[in-house]
Amino acid sequence: MNMKTRNLLLSAGMLSILALTACAAATPATAKRPADKVTLTPCPDSPNCVSSQAPADDAQHHMAPLTYLGTAEEARQKLLAVIGAMPRTKIIADENNYIHATFTSLIFRFVDDVEFVIDDSTKQVHFRSASRVGRGDLGVNRQRMEEIASRFAAQ
Repeated sequence: MNMKTRNLLLSAGMLSILALTACAAATPATAKRPADKVTLTPCPDSPNCVSSQAPADDAQHHMAPLTYLGTAEEARQKLLAVIGAMPRTKIIADENNYIHATFTSLIFRFVDDVEFVIDDSTKQVHFRSASRVGRGDLGVNRQRMEEIASRFAAQ
């Protein structure tokens, strides 16, 4: 490979990385509190989203909701403690039964939005975790929610 071709390939690679990081650094989305206070936006067809409100037969997107005993306020405080202990996390909204947090990846600074709705009538915390950009996420959103569920249950 000659020097000109090598430099051209390196430049193309650097531009690709720059474009990816620019997309990841987009300004935060504003929290969109569910109108009915318990229903979250459905996941898109892409595999970079999980939700406890996805249909149970949608194995790609569905996860079980978190469950709790006690009051909704106790569940909210417990959830905030779990989220707050995780790296590169920011609470965007915390309003009664609704929490919106963002999680930022270490290397490329991709931002994922995670929303929680506490439904005290069923003693469940519903959630939706989704990537802002791209189509795939290498299972990161599911892994994150499994970790949150495990930490929430352990407290």
